[in-house]
Amino acid sequence: MFKLVLRTLRLRKGGFLATFVAVFFGALVVSACGGLMESGIRSETPVQRLAAAPIVVGGQQTLELPKEDPAALDPEDKHKFENATLPERVRLDAALADRLRGVPGVTNVVGEVSFPVQIGAASAFGHAWDSAVLTPYALSGQAPKPGEVVVDAASARSAGLAIGAVLPVAAHGSVGSFRISGLAEAPQAMRDSALFFGSSDAERLSGHPGRFDTIGVFGGDVAAVTTAVGGAGVVTTGAGRGAFEFPETGKGGENLIVLAAVSGGLSAMVMVFVVAGTLTLSTQQRQRELALLRAVGTTPRQLRRMVLGEALVVGLLAVGVAVVLGPVLGHWLFDQLTAHHVVPDVLRFEQGWVPATVAAAASLLAVVAAAFVAGRRASLVRPTEALAEAAVERRWLTPIRLITAILCFAGGTALAIVTVAVMTGPVAASTAGPSVMLWAFGLAAISPGVTKLMATLLRWPVQALTGVNGRVALRNTRVGAVRAAGAVTPIMLAVGIATANIYLQTTQEAVSNQAYTEDLRADAVIGAPSGLDPAVLGRVRATPGVASASEYLTSTVFVEKPFDSSQDDDGWPALGVSELTGHAVEVPEKLGRHVGDTLSLRLGDGTPVDVRVAAVVSQRPGFEKLVLPAELLAPHTTLGLAPQLLVSAAPGVDTATLTSRLREATAGLPVFVGDRGTLIAAHAKGNEVGAWVNYLLVGMILAYTVISVVNTLVMATAKRRREFGQQRLSGFTRGQVLRMAGVEGGLIATIAVLLGTLVAAGAIVPFCLVVTGSPLPSGPVTIYLAVLAIAVVLSLVAILVPAWAATRGRAVDATSIGE
Repeated sequence: MFKLVLRTLRLRKGGFLATFVAVFFGALVVSACGGLMESGIRSETPVQRLAAAPIVVGGQQTLELPKEDPAALDPEDKHKFENATLPERVRLDAALADRLRGVPGVTNVVGEVSFPVQIGAASAFGHAWDSAVLTPYALSGQAPKPGEVVVDAASARSAGLAIGAVLPVAAHGSVGSFRISGLAEAPQAMRDSALFFGSSDAERLSGHPGRFDTIGVFGGDVAAVTTAVGGAGVVTTGAGRGAFEFPETGKGGENLIVLAAVSGGLSAMVMVFVVAGTLTLSTQQRQRELALLRAVGTTPRQLRRMVLGEALVVGLLAVGVAVVLGPVLGHWLFDQLTAHHVVPDVLRFEQGWVPATVAAAASLLAVVAAAFVAGRRASLVRPTEALAEAAVERRWLTPIRLITAILCFAGGTALAIVTVAVMTGPVAASTAGPSVMLWAFGLAAISPGVTKLMATLLRWPVQALTGVNGRVALRNTRVGAVRAAGAVTPIMLAVGIATANIYLQTTQEAVSNQAYTEDLRADAVIGAPSGLDPAVLGRVRATPGVASASEYLTSTVFVEKPFDSSQDDDGWPALGVSELTGHAVEVPEKLGRHVGDTLSLRLGDGTPVDVRVAAVVSQRPGFEKLVLPAELLAPHTTLGLAPQLLVSAAPGVDTATLTSRLREATAGLPVFVGDRGTLIAAHAKGNEVGAWVNYLLVGMILAYTVISVVNTLVMATAKRRREFGQQRLSGFTRGQVLRMAGVEGGLIATIAVLLGTLVAAGAIVPFCLVVTGSPLPSGPVTIYLAVLAIAVVLSLVAILVPAWAATRGRAVDATSIGE
């Protein structure tokens, strides 16, 4: 049997090449997504600033939240709690360093602070000079005294700085001049530029006196250090130190895992579609050969083994190549994500044997399942019916197809109901999005019948527009419904995925921008990357033409008491404004609290605080947030200050006049002044990052689907050379045959586009009803028209080119060849 398999592969290179392409690209995409997921799970971060410290102590960046009302929970039952990542840096008390110095064997303990600074338009991070030993830096010159600074040598060379120069530095809302006392050479390339100040200057400029970001410990036993730290922090060694140096990698790794899981899962489902369709079509085109084998005595089991063996040989070859090239595609995708700041640029791409194994197993499983389905039909035919079975397409609706369609349609309907009845705001995409695949799976299961029905419904317009060519194309499509369905399904899938995902994204962007502008009352903004000195607020309020001004910052808070069942591990978005003071809080109606109630919160750095509800407001569903006093929220953020002031103009003062006066009032301060459009553009730019990720991953999947469309259509058309020759011998000219093939291509594209639109509507309509109240999405109609144009052009090109090639020779020669 194995020799027969190899001989068949040699003689039918075209059909098996199509299968190879489908399996290869599917396994390639799944393998690449597996590499992204492994990189997110590992979240390996190079150690730079803390490289010389063998032991590093950092703050506990996770918070344990109960899944149920704590009053009914056993604190020892860890399954009823979940860990939330704190978004702001958790700092350590400086007294911990003194305690660690008393641990036996410890030779040195060094506290580290890191804070953003501006040198003109350039950004860097400031540190205390005594923490340079943690890297270590080599000093050329003198250690800094108060009023002096040491600049890292790489930055000094690029900026043309020298010892003795005076450097204006903006940090923690103020600007100061520092004399360069020395240059520090790093032992390796560093991501961030560094400035080193004297201890007193660093403590003042950091904005967190008496606190350390991390503590480096030299000497001593890890267990002894851990005991001394207790619950005051977390002790790490080795590669784990990088997470304290770059805390953003924790959330970045989580985001990468989610992205890889979603795109990899979707790719795997698409691969099942494509491989099954390609292999089924390839087997169907061999029906005469398989029928003859049955007629000469081949048993059904032998036939199934032959089809399975052929598929496995092709699949193993394709998977082997894909596994080798998967890391290349994965690394390219990872580079794109880091370049667009989706994940931190310090994360490393890592792909070991696990993603390759999973991708190979998933791909081979799809091949085996598709081969089983493809071989089952021919193997069940009785030998006396085999030849008739090869000539005419018979019953296609099997119990498996029917049950699959019913289950998928039921699942799609259930998700639509959940989306409309339960979900609110953008989170509705989490249930609306997956329904695309369910609707597509359901239609694919019964696609021959649906294709035949659609061809019947389109009979009159096709005949009216195309005449005799259309009548022949319609008959070919209805009679060969199974073959036509093999081409319709991947196009339907491409149209459905593209239309649904793009319009879900454009609608989310539109709703997000609308929610932001609805709450925005400011006419101008004053911002500073290193934070705004609180004294600036008073200066701005005293500026002529200013009606009101408020500090503005964002963070995340967690409600501890009373228990909030609507809170997940992402917590509640929080805004800090100057209109509120003390421990007042404004909450949304969704929280179910009343004015005067007390809430126990954990701020972004884990600090507990009790606040009193001062107002309960109605907010747009899905965009609810808590509003706190800026003076309460800001000290518990990583920056420590509000990065923006929002300013409203007095009646009769236009925006240009207001911004001009604000520039005069803030002259000499490390700030920028912008108008309302600046705020809106910055918010829209933040949304663009999420949109770019969605388009990249969807585009990758669509590229695979498009390849499968071309693959399927070319294979199906090229195998019709004999049919085209018979038509030409019966009186058709070559031009009429090509026009008929073109009409078939247009008909297949039309059916696929209509079904793909129906699939997309199953996700778009419920989502839009929830977030906008309208069944129609937000976004230009040109997106949909572009998707339709691409589908039609691909179908026509993929059919007409092989049809042109198949009709080049004499008609009599075409009818004399085998299948």
